[in-house]
Amino acid sequence: MPSDSQSPWWQSTTIYQIYPRSFQDTTTNGIGDLPGILARLDYLVKLGISTIWISPIYPSPMADFGYDVADYTAIDPLFGTLADFDQLLAAAHDRNLRLILDFVPNHTSDQHPWFLESRSSLTNPKRDWYLWRDPGPDATPPNNWPSNFGGSAWTFDPTTSQSYLHSFLPQQPDLNWWNPEVRTAIFACLEFWLDRGIDGFRMDVLWLLIKDPQFRDNPPNPQYFGGNTLWSVLPKYTANQPETHSIVHQMRTLLDAYPQRPVLIGEIYLDIPELVTYYGTPVLPEAHLPFNFHLIQTPWQAPRIAQLIRDYEAALPPGAWPNYVLGNHDQTRLATRIGPYQARVAAVLLLTLRGTPTLYYADELGLPDALITPSEIRDPAELRQPGIGQGRDPERSPMPWSNTPNAAFTTPEATTWLPLVQNWPAYTVETQTQPDALHSSLRLYQALLRLRRAQPELTLGSIENITNTDQTLTYTRAQTFQIHLNLTDQPQQIQAPGTLLLTSYLDQPETIITGPYTLRPNEALILRIPRT
Repeated sequence: MPSDSQSPWWQSTTIYQIYPRSFQDTTTNGIGDLPGILARLDYLVKLGISTIWISPIYPSPMADFGYDVADYTAIDPLFGTLADFDQLLAAAHDRNLRLILDFVPNHTSDQHPWFLESRSSLTNPKRDWYLWRDPGPDATPPNNWPSNFGGSAWTFDPTTSQSYLHSFLPQQPDLNWWNPEVRTAIFACLEFWLDRGIDGFRMDVLWLLIKDPQFRDNPPNPQYFGGNTLWSVLPKYTANQPETHSIVHQMRTLLDAYPQRPVLIGEIYLDIPELVTYYGTPVLPEAHLPFNFHLIQTPWQAPRIAQLIRDYEAALPPGAWPNYVLGNHDQTRLATRIGPYQARVAAVLLLTLRGTPTLYYADELGLPDALITPSEIRDPAELRQPGIGQGRDPERSPMPWSNTPNAAFTTPEATTWLPLVQNWPAYTVETQTQPDALHSSLRLYQALLRLRRAQPELTLGSIENITNTDQTLTYTRAQTFQIHLNLTDQPQQIQAPGTLLLTSYLDQPETIITGPYTLRPNEALILRIPRT
């Protein structure tokens, strides 16, 4: 097991998200699996991360690739067995790696035994485990609540002539979290994994668990001008309901009782003032880390990012620990979103800000989005609402390991479940660790993570002096390190006295700077500043 420290382990860790379908295939079916993750643990150790977060691996019909769970306490045969999981967990712990599971508390698969019972009759004991309502005339939806994946959030079920709620696909019916039996059942599933020794959960769509018990219509969104129909109304009655906080507190209480001190992470897409309420209070603590996605959502401009950091730090409740995310399985890849050169600057930003960073697999390679042709689309979000930018296949392409057919993600003869990125040999781990690849994206991440581990001020230290121009962003960590980021493709002059420890170009040795310094285009610096 990883060793303890005075501060909670999750404050000084770096989280690495693995989308298991796309990491490493060992069964020649073109889909990644648990033995594949096991085979690559040493790569993760060498990279320098310390916590793995694995997207859902539970039994599932795969309507939404595992986010439609049919059994919360087992492993889908596609990914392996429970014995494979136990072996992976033990091997991770042997390497001082923690392991977090993705958990999906808002909804199940329509093939889950709970839902099969619920839909069987109006009087079934599990009928109230899901959200059922009488339809409107001619089986129209009971209200105007939209699905995140387009269309109504209600589907009429002729078995009992009622409609059930699904915030996502019709194959993903929402659980009724008002029902205490549901809470008891879900908490028992959490205990199943905690008893096996896992180190925490990332809770999917945590802010959506509770819906208005009166099922009132959401008000229209006056700023809606087309696109995803989800935004046609304001989610007044379907998201961020006050009662959600009591559920998150109950989850936290459960986790806090375990000796491994598991972490509770919440997927929460809310503005900062609402987001930080999910830390709870000292008396009623909630999530350790309500995920902060604002670096993804904020325009990549120095004034906007500087203001984001200041606003976030100011909004944090006393004792709350910050966190930042720059990519995940639902977002356009970083290198595509801001370009390959600024992606290196972003790596320095993410790994030097105060708080716990989360990386998305292959971002360390500078991997861009894959090109997905119409015949290759797999994502139901794109299939249901084509052409409006909701598709998530491009950021889920297989990890490129070596310059062999299929990039050693799978065997040469296999067909990968999604295509590799174009020009994939330029991005492989093999290419980026060649002796002549001294300045590769992978080597930059390794250097940053090595520096982060060696310097406690870069993990647990304070952040001060957050300043910016229109082109540059600067901040200080624990009055020891100063970070300078050029967010443009033009040279920028800065005042930078100190010892240069690292440049994102990876082409300068440690050296002393005594006066003005010209940041090269797309360059980030880490300096050790002189003590005053």
